[in-house]
Amino acid sequence: MRSLLVIVTAVFSAFSLWVVSLTGLVGFYEQILSGPAGWQILADIAIALTMVLVWIWRDAVACGRRFWPYALLTLALGSIGPLLYLLLGPAEAPARKATALQG
Repeated sequence: MRSLLVIVTAVFSAFSLWVVSLTGLVGFYEQILSGPAGWQILADIAIALTMVLVWIWRDAVACGRRFWPYALLTLALGSIGPLLYLLLGPAEAPARKATALQG
């Protein structure tokens, strides 16, 4: 699973950098906000990332990890924040180990 996360994070990060290098950061948002289809995509991504941030916050509290660095990365870079949270976390969180042992 970790090797898949490394690949997805690396490829998506490279792709994102490439897109921003072609459009510029302002051009990236201009294209997204240029019409109703882009607004819908932006709203959908905002809803999905908000749900992911809630999960990260709860998981970080349960596992004793910091939340804010990943929240800021998510707000600034989108999915790269959650991907890094998963990639840089322990292979199996302590709270999950305890639950697995009990059940």
